[in-house]
Amino acid sequence: MKEGQIRKRARGIDRAFDILDHLRSVKVSQRPAEIAQALGAPTSTIYDLISVLLEHGMLEVTDANGSVFLGRRVYFLGLAYREYFDLTREAGVVLDEITATTKETSQFCMLDGNKYTVALQREGSRPFRISANVGERTPIPWTASGRLLLGHFSDDEIRDLIPANDFVLPDGSHTDFDAYIAEIRQAAKDGFFSFDSIVDTFTHCFAAPIRDQNGVCVATVCIVAPKDDARKNYAQYRDALKSAGDKLSHNV
Repeated sequence: MKEGQIRKRARGIDRAFDILDHLRSVKVSQRPAEIAQALGAPTSTIYDLISVLLEHGMLEVTDANGSVFLGRRVYFLGLAYREYFDLTREAGVVLDEITATTKETSQFCMLDGNKYTVALQREGSRPFRISANVGERTPIPWTASGRLLLGHFSDDEIRDLIPANDFVLPDGSHTDFDAYIAEIRQAAKDGFFSFDSIVDTFTHCFAAPIRDQNGVCVATVCIVAPKDDARKNYAQYRDALKSAGDKLSHNV
């Protein structure tokens, strides 16, 4: 195969993943023309790639208008990933223990490119629902976990990684970069971080690192609790998370 053909095929593969990532992000089925518009790609190219993805079960047609969404093969690939990696399996067990003990919502969180995502979650038994959308990509500066997950990055690497708009908080205010870096460095030193949620007014977020053999934070365990309960049980929740993080670090 000639070099030009290889590059063309690679671009096609990249675009196919863009289609899958886009549908994962919007969480609704869309017509090929809508996907092409969202990605800024030629409609003919998107139609061709969708045909291939449909043929391989990566996408499925959802209505008579030709709208498509992620197919069952994507689901089974996700199951295979969870079965293969001990950390994900063990994290589910640990989250069950945390939520059973604290009655609060617990989460297992990771970086997803230049965003943050909740990979696993166990909802607490509070009268009102406290939870996040599993798999939803969130700006890293909006999260407690982000302060830990970036601990091994240099200041310049953090600046290059995070889109400038992600430092704009939901209320329109801006996160000061130097103050943010200071929080990251302190979180790495403490092996823990917590703060009042940036995305709502009634919860407090706790996070502890899961480290690999080199001491790099590769994931976090978290508790999201109502502010009043967080204040009353701060030491218990902090200690439970740090213990859970240490336990899971042995499986990385």
